[in-house]
Amino acid sequence: MSAPSLTGFIMKRPWLKQWMIPISKWYADAAGYRKLGLRVDDLIPEESETVMLALKRLPPKEAYDRVFRLRRAFQCSLSHQLLPKDQQTKPEEDYLYLTPIIKQIEQESRERGDLDSMVVNKKKKDEPQNH
Repeated sequence: MSAPSLTGFIMKRPWLKQWMIPISKWYADAAGYRKLGLRVDDLIPEESETVMLALKRLPPKEAYDRVFRLRRAFQCSLSHQLLPKDQQTKPEEDYLYLTPIIKQIEQESRERGDLDSMVVNKKKKDEPQNH
């Protein structure tokens, strides 16, 4: 699920961060998903097993809110209208709620894979132990 990101590279360089933040704010606004009342994590496709598991781990209130936002955005799309300004998602409300869970699941999967591929060698009773 996770794609390579330049975020760490940019955030470590204050001059680059200062230059990129206004561009990122403009891009998020131009994308238009906030005008439909969506958050950035609402745009993640639900087709992978990792995302499906992350959605199951969401708290009930957050899961309900997500479904409400998606249905409302779909209705707005069908009627070719945007939400009124007071109902649009504000930048401070647009936070990552699903991505941390996805990253945790990916980490658990990598750890499980590492543990599954681990080889354990048992000592034989016949062999003398070297101290």
